[in-house]
Amino acid sequence: MIARIWHGYTTQNNADPYEQLLRQEIFVGISNCNITGYMGIQLLRRDGPDGAEFITIMWFDSLDAVREFAGTDYEQAVVPESARTLLSRFDACSQHYTVEVGETPRAHS
Repeated sequence: MIARIWHGYTTQNNADPYEQLLRQEIFVGISNCNITGYMGIQLLRRDGPDGAEFITIMWFDSLDAVREFAGTDYEQAVVPESARTLLSRFDACSQHYTVEVGETPRAHS
């Protein structure tokens, strides 16, 4: 399994609109592409005095699946123009890690 990790940063004023764009448009669009080997996405957010940091972790079953999503130069970040207008800065490249050991997260009551 491959984890594709990417960071983006917004101003505090753009943080909620950016998260809404991710949830309602970008993540839905990725899911609707029906990429073979795409296993899902997680969104992490950390608010601070100077803005918000977002981390996306996408899960794929292979690098071939990552290439199907991102293209031949699969390390390049895939950032739609609608997201770029809300971001103050972002990683130009995504990092890819082979998952050696992993457990499915469980909800705690």
